Amino acid sequence: MSAVLHEIRAQARDIGFPVRRLLPSAKAQSVGPFVFLDHMGPARFEAGSTVSDVRPHPHIGLATVTYLFSGAMMHRDGLGSVQRIEPGAVNLMTAGRGIVHSERIPSDVRDEGAAVEGIQMWVALPLAEEGCEPAFCHYSEEVLPRWRDGGADVHLLIGEMLGRRSPVAVKSETLYAALSLDAGGSFTVPAAAPERALYVAEGDITLDGVQVAPQTLLVLVPGATPVLQANSAARLMLLGGAPLDGDDKGGGRRLMWWNFVASRRELIEDAKADWQAGRFVPVPGETEFIPLPER
Repeated sequence: MSAVLHEIRAQARDIGFPVRRLLPSAKAQSVGPFVFLDHMGPARFEAGSTVSDVRPHPHIGLATVTYLFSGAMMHRDGLGSVQRIEPGAVNLMTAGRGIVHSERIPSDVRDEGAAVEGIQMWVALPLAEEGCEPAFCHYSEEVLPRWRDGGADVHLLIGEMLGRRSPVAVKSETLYAALSLDAGGSFTVPAAAPERALYVAEGDITLDGVQVAPQTLLVLVPGATPVLQANSAARLMLLGGAPLDGDDKGGGRRLMWWNFVASRRELIEDAKADWQAGRFVPVPGETEFIPLPER
């Protein structure tokens, strides 16, 4: 019996730089609390300019999780947070009732022509927390558990796995880990969360002996413990957690429109009106912004 429920191939997009979108998908709207997954880059950016910087924009009802493989990005938000993120660290921004942030490419990264590549995720907040106060936390690479398991380097970013626990504080049961496999290395995927998926960012790998193409998201059967085997050096992300909670009508599906995630349509309509009217707290020192889409 296959350990894979769904196999999702990336959809290429250009948002000023290349991204490959895996979630949401027609096959899976969410995996645990994760409702959005973009693999961005690798991309190099024009020196001495702000081309492809992500100008201030709003979010509600979610937490953004940024993890880089290479390069660097500069985060600024309406709370006054200013944080450079580099490979191996985790930026966690909880939008709650609403927050504005920008993501820009540092000038030294542009000038050096360094490639920026990484994973950007959205985690839907549980119903009781979707209107919470916004917050931002940064976790350096050194505080996140890392160990060797056979031919794999395991970097635990969020949650618990194989007797280790990440210090990253989240609102619901969440699992997120970066896996780097040596050529010839193997790793048995633990049943560490009720819902799980593996994203093959790069490399030649098999799962239980079946070849998997790079830039594929594999949604796993609950409880399955398949074996990854790398025929070349490979990079993967393991993600999941508890299913999204629902209301008394059942179901945990969230609505998504632009940068907004919510359990009810009226929350999204209110956020649209607030952004249009300039009622979100702006990013200090920033005057640019991304306007509300017309659609």
